[in-house]
Amino acid sequence: MPTVEDIKRIAEIEFVDIVKDTSQIDYKLRIFLINNSFIDVCLSQRLPDKFGFHWESKDEKGTFYRYDNFPDKNWQRVETFPYHFHNGSQDSVETSPFPLSSIEGFRAFMEFVRNKLK
Repeated sequence: MPTVEDIKRIAEIEFVDIVKDTSQIDYKLRIFLINNSFIDVCLSQRLPDKFGFHWESKDEKGTFYRYDNFPDKNWQRVETFPYHFHNGSQDSVETSPFPLSSIEGFRAFMEFVRNKLK
């Protein structure tokens, strides 16, 4: 399983054009973006290979995007369960459009954010 340090390194090197800073607290990472929004990265310490990437987009509607694989029973209908994507709000949940591995999923999520910031 990847570490927060692995995720931090990817964010700071591969996404330097949109990442302003990072802050690590134990197993959590906050990534500050160039538009003053942020992404929180959570790598579970109790559930192996469980992760969540949550972007607060800071728009007037309070839009957020989250890709995670925590097994929330509310989303069992999703084809890629437990992997699912909150597309704009808590209740707008879709099949994961991202790779299912945490590292490749993180990279794809960051590409999604990059494209939204353009």
